Amino acid sequence: MSPFLNWFSSRRLVPTSDIGVDLGTANTLICVRGEGVVLNEPSVVAVERGTRRIMSVGLEAKRMLGRTPGGIEAVRPLKDGVIADVDITELMLRHFLKQVMSKRIFRIKPRVVVGVPSGITELERRAVRSSAQAAGANDVYMVAEPMAAAIGVGLPIDTPRGSMVIDIGGGTTEIAVISLSGIVSDTSTRIGGDELDQCIVAFLRKNYNLLIGDPTAEAIKMQIGSAIETDDEREMEVKGRDLVSGIPKLVLIHSQEIRECIQEPIRSIVEAVRSALEITPPELASDIFDFGIVMTGGGSLIRGLDRLLALETNLPIQVDEEPMTCVVRGANTILEDFNKYRTVLTA
Repeated sequence: MSPFLNWFSSRRLVPTSDIGVDLGTANTLICVRGEGVVLNEPSVVAVERGTRRIMSVGLEAKRMLGRTPGGIEAVRPLKDGVIADVDITELMLRHFLKQVMSKRIFRIKPRVVVGVPSGITELERRAVRSSAQAAGANDVYMVAEPMAAAIGVGLPIDTPRGSMVIDIGGGTTEIAVISLSGIVSDTSTRIGGDELDQCIVAFLRKNYNLLIGDPTAEAIKMQIGSAIETDDEREMEVKGRDLVSGIPKLVLIHSQEIRECIQEPIRSIVEAVRSALEITPPELASDIFDFGIVMTGGGSLIRGLDRLLALETNLPIQVDEEPMTCVVRGANTILEDFNKYRTVLTA
């Protein structure tokens, strides 16, 4: 085959007319129909104070959290799963979409499917729509995140069988029972990974007079945090600023301390799951008893959380192999067979 035909047959010549977006509090993921996930970046933007001019977006901006000089501010424009700063979100989304589309030949205005929390308000829905359209989208469709996650992990959402999904993100925990391509019952609580980070920051401030930033708290959560006592108890050295002397300080903390300090948000997640089960129709409840519950989202990676939920509900709990990409994988599946999944979308 000639070099020209090789170039012509490459994926770069496929029109980018269908794009899926998981606009998360912690991370934004984008997929292109036929190619899968093509972008996974932190939902962080560094802006110049006063002018609000964009300095950097994504991973580069996240590295600036807690490290910026007076003239630059690193912000997270999404809070509790929804848009807190419409203008910055629009600029961030425009940057990510441009990054995806610039690598492809046909810059057609794309059809975009966006994953949103199931408890989103109409005002928040309008903010998502306007941000996506201003970023270059043509038609904007929304899908509830637990529905997208269920599709992403391959659950039979279009059958009469009841399927239950727990999607724990950075800002929200979404719990839904799905049957016949619809959400039969759902519970949404604005507690997620960020709430656990804040508990860790408050604990170290109160007990060690140590001030740390959100990135350090996140690292502590992932390395030694756990929802239940495990066989693998750990210790970790943590550096921060001493609140008394004002100089840098190092302390050694144990996983048991972190487990205790995050118990309140963990219990809130457990109670939300129990509440969702209590309002589930009995026939679907029997399906959940047989087939169990699937956990998705970055929060499902907290050690022992699946075991804790299994103990509290007496149900089998399964964590997806790639929990952080479930929603965007579901959006990609929807784009691959748009007519089949049209009923799960809202404009």
